[in-house]
Amino acid sequence: MSEYDFEAVDRLPFATPEKSERYRTENYCGATGLNWYSTDPTLQFTMAYYLPPDELAVLEPELTRIGELMGGPVTRWADETDRNPPRLERYDRWGHDISRVVMPESFSQSKRAVLAAQRDLRDAARSAGYRSTLAMFASNYLLNQADIGMGCALGTGGGMVQSLVAAYAPADVRDHVLAKFDSGEWAGETAQLLTERTGGSDLAALETTARRAGDAWLLNGFKWFASNCAGEAFVVMAKPEGAPDSSRGIANFLVLRTRRDGSRNGVRVRRLKDKLGTRSVASGEVEFVDAEAFLLSGEPGADTGPSDGKGLGRMMELTNAARLGIALFALGNARRALVESLCYARQRRAFGGALIDKPLMRRKLAELIVDVEAAQALVFDGTGATNHRQPRSIRQRIAVPVTKLKVCRLGITAASDAIEIHGGNGYIETWPVARLLRDAQVNTIWEGPDNILCLDVRRGIAQSSAHEPLLARLRDAVSVSDDDETTRLLAERIEDLDAAITAWSKLDRDTAEARLFPLTQFMGDVYAAALLTEQAAWEGATRGSDRKALVARLYAQRYLADRGPLRGIDADSEEALQRFDELADGALRL
Repeated sequence: MSEYDFEAVDRLPFATPEKSERYRTENYCGATGLNWYSTDPTLQFTMAYYLPPDELAVLEPELTRIGELMGGPVTRWADETDRNPPRLERYDRWGHDISRVVMPESFSQSKRAVLAAQRDLRDAARSAGYRSTLAMFASNYLLNQADIGMGCALGTGGGMVQSLVAAYAPADVRDHVLAKFDSGEWAGETAQLLTERTGGSDLAALETTARRAGDAWLLNGFKWFASNCAGEAFVVMAKPEGAPDSSRGIANFLVLRTRRDGSRNGVRVRRLKDKLGTRSVASGEVEFVDAEAFLLSGEPGADTGPSDGKGLGRMMELTNAARLGIALFALGNARRALVESLCYARQRRAFGGALIDKPLMRRKLAELIVDVEAAQALVFDGTGATNHRQPRSIRQRIAVPVTKLKVCRLGITAASDAIEIHGGNGYIETWPVARLLRDAQVNTIWEGPDNILCLDVRRGIAQSSAHEPLLARLRDAVSVSDDDETTRLLAERIEDLDAAITAWSKLDRDTAEARLFPLTQFMGDVYAAALLTEQAAWEGATRGSDRKALVARLYAQRYLADRGPLRGIDADSEEALQRFDELADGALRL
């Protein structure tokens, strides 16, 4: 007997067994409980696109196991942690400031499981003589669909700390820190502390100071937003005493929770942030009081005083790499929103049929499918990984800020669409999509909002003509495609983009800055379409399928085509509706 048989409402005169089936709870599990790798044909396609068959044969079983873990225990733990987030124990029983962040057991269980699964992935790759870089990237994509807060905690600053420590820290500190990372003890125990109340993105305005104390330094100041203040090792930006009060005076320092002599360092957590989303990562305000620190830069220069003048630039180089990770967070948000939407629309019945059979719903879902696949192409191309079309490793200077701008915005709109598809249920926290929207919003802020990304695009064009290799990449991607209408349209738009960049470069500075946003959007639209076209050519040649060509065509029609005075109302056909089942099955295979 069903759980509804004894409900009073089921004895009402118009209640029927058919109606009760519409709201049977167990029919609405959504993405939870699915294997997120084996049900994702687009991710499987991406892995096959980048990895040789023998390497894929080794790594795919590990990704399948990770997909089951993320879709099952990890996403359930994430929901529990969102309801019971980290808490701060500021003082001990005698009133001593201990600044201890207590993580919920659900977070700790999840972290252990994720790290173990990723360790197995790396070991499998290593034992077969392969690198695990791209597969690890894919595993993080799967994790981000469950909890970008966990992704932040595990990814924030780890590589940055290790690279800077290896290059600049005193020998004893270097050996101690790298040993902690090598053992796995400090996995997810790092953060970068940049933001202060005075500046936000204007890092030159920071106030934290450093003064020399032997071969170490003492830091004093207040960081307004530390994304993972429960960690053990931090990269902190500060201005050494005597340095200019400008970006040239900024230097990077390593601060550990414990001093070299074993005593507690002067790191105080004032409070944890009461955030809109990503509640699983312990973000807080951190104060340094004579905190022992180690300079992470070369020898200071005469013109910059105690700083070598490259601290901000060095951090920005590392930040640009971190931006791709933020775009991956947003892609995870968007993918989860898509899966939840497809699951709900397939199950929910209204107006005499399933939601997924309604033309307007199919239009919305088709657009979401195409947008997510375009975003996936952008993010994975941003890794610089070689693929079957590109045997050389290529990393574009301005592709990452362009990608972050476009994909992080999609993370928000996709989550919003998922709420709309769920209707009033989507607005309720006991359903899975409300948290997606809360979490997605931070991605546009982490590592630079849209305006900062646009300024970075300007810097890349002005300082290194970074648009030229991007245009070359786009032309090369299109060159492998058939001479069809989509390819011709895209080739025209690449030349239009080239002309737009030239015209933009001749504008006065204020006007040019104001028009950076549409220029960056234009770059993202053409870049995504070119990558989809390149993928479509490979799929057609190797698999005899034109589904990716359909995705590329729908994307180009939506973002690059001149729809005419009737805005496409007079189009000859509605291909997204006619081939919707093919689109949906290629997005989620149940």
